[in-house]
Amino acid sequence: MTYRITGLDPTPYRPLFALDVEALRQRGVVRMVADAQPGFPCRVTLDDCAVGGAVLLVNHVSHDAGPYRASHAIFVSEGADAAEFRDAVPPALDRRVLSLRAFDRDGMMSAAMLVQAGEADDAIRTLLDDPAVDHVDAHNAVRGCFAARIERD
Repeated sequence: MTYRITGLDPTPYRPLFALDVEALRQRGVVRMVADAQPGFPCRVTLDDCAVGGAVLLVNHVSHDAGPYRASHAIFVSEGADAAEFRDAVPPALDRRVLSLRAFDRDGMMSAAMLVQAGEADDAIRTLLDDPAVDHVDAHNAVRGCFAARIERD
């Protein structure tokens, strides 16, 4: 089973970087500077932001169907372009403990797995081997935030 992991589209976030602190606050967004690596996993590049890089902490709805609707804070780095990984786990995911949640076409969770850092590839393939699984959402297990959507390739 082959799979693809794509970073979020940066287009909706780009205009936010031009806003001042008050305008961001009104939108529930916080501007930060990455002060550790790893520590600020960008959901667009799927890697940790470089130390000193500008990031925004924003709320993101990762699953908008039925009772499993989910949203959480995510980081987006300034100037980021969407990354795409085929049959490979991106750096920001590979170095973290992940909760992998498999969903069917109706948005219902059909399976879930907890994987240690560096062990996601086999678990992703196992979940996607089930033909009823439409996609897998990866979340950072420690903080619970959305990491990436995983789809069959």
